[in-house]
Amino acid sequence: MDFTATLLFFVLLISSTKALDPCASHPDNSDLSVIPIYGKCSPFNPPKPDSWVNTVINMASKDPARVKYLSSLVAQKITAVPIASGQQVLNIGNYVVRVKLGTPGQLMFMVLDTSNDVAWVPCSGCTGCSATTFAPNTSSSYGSMDCSLPQCAEVRGLSCPATGTAACSFNQSYGGDSSFSANLVQDSLVLANDIIPNFAFGCINTISGRSVPSQGLLGLGRGPMSLLSQSGALYSSVFSYCLPSFKSYYFSGSLKLGPVGQPKNIRTTPLLKNPHRPSLYYVNLTGVSVGHVRVPIAPEFLAFNPNTGAGTIIDSGTVVTRFVQPLYEAIRDEFVKHVNGPFSTIGVFETCFDAKAEAEAPLITLHFEGLSMTLPMENSFLHTSAGSRACLAIAPIPNNVNAAINIIANLQQQNHRILFDVANSRLGIAREACN
Repeated sequence: MDFTATLLFFVLLISSTKALDPCASHPDNSDLSVIPIYGKCSPFNPPKPDSWVNTVINMASKDPARVKYLSSLVAQKITAVPIASGQQVLNIGNYVVRVKLGTPGQLMFMVLDTSNDVAWVPCSGCTGCSATTFAPNTSSSYGSMDCSLPQCAEVRGLSCPATGTAACSFNQSYGGDSSFSANLVQDSLVLANDIIPNFAFGCINTISGRSVPSQGLLGLGRGPMSLLSQSGALYSSVFSYCLPSFKSYYFSGSLKLGPVGQPKNIRTTPLLKNPHRPSLYYVNLTGVSVGHVRVPIAPEFLAFNPNTGAGTIIDSGTVVTRFVQPLYEAIRDEFVKHVNGPFSTIGVFETCFDAKAEAEAPLITLHFEGLSMTLPMENSFLHTSAGSRACLAIAPIPNNVNAAINIIANLQQQNHRILFDVANSRLGIAREACN
């Protein structure tokens, strides 16, 4: 092989290697991916080898605290942000998006949370925070915010004097067992090729507990401080995501922002709004089927009630779908009629059985107003490490939660395109492989 041919071979080899690197950024930076938290591209440490049942049980161990927390709450182009599954050190936030803050941009892996509004990140000098923090003093576009600004009044847990122009400080709980203190600040937020100037977020200075996401949170709720509200007409209050499986190694999921590039033919159900919990995305769950049998359930366990908070929400931060006890029991009782026992309990999963019987297990269908969502096998069952036991991957709502709330969680949403069209008060669901 002559010198020219040899040189060409190595150039092609290097180019191919870069092209095949799934962790590399796209040349035009157009993708905002979603990655699995245990993935090769994740900056976080992977868990010890374990069965996916135990892994999900560990991830879901914070679900009861999150459920209690939730129940206490009163552009002309495509913008696609990569999404990945999170990892256990992020606790209840199991999907992260890759964004940049400041000028020049500082890379942060922020948890995607549809039930929160205000974004926040740990800042340099923070007590109780991880090693990765945002450094305000290196950003030329950073600015502090004081108590006189209207944005400050929109933050929960505000701590401002009656008079004067002190820094806008606030304290919040997260996940039911953690809290943090922060100052409201502003800087440029970069999502793929989009720059949102003067984006207001919390700059955390102290954390207590282990549930606060280690590199921050991006709130996609409906409140005035959420990404949708702060981006104004840029995204027209429309976004969608596809969450990859927890087993997916790369930034294979995506967060699509704005009406352009969203699926055209997608079945939708109305989005409902609770004035006492305005951030949450309520939908009208009308029933559940096990196989071809629609389980009997009293309407009050499904009905949307804005006064009590009862109803059904779609949530990206809860791991396992939770139903109020009567609905869960109706599903379980019908399910066990179709599968050979014996049945056992593993962690939060009360309906585990011999994996050989999985072929005869009926599928679960969620019926919403205007559409039905039949859960594929991978969204319905989890297996032990030896593969000998399979578990129905739903659980009852914890007993210490006051409101009768059903939560459609991220395990059941995986490999579906979930469209939030807030402007038109509708939510769409369509099957989409994004592993």
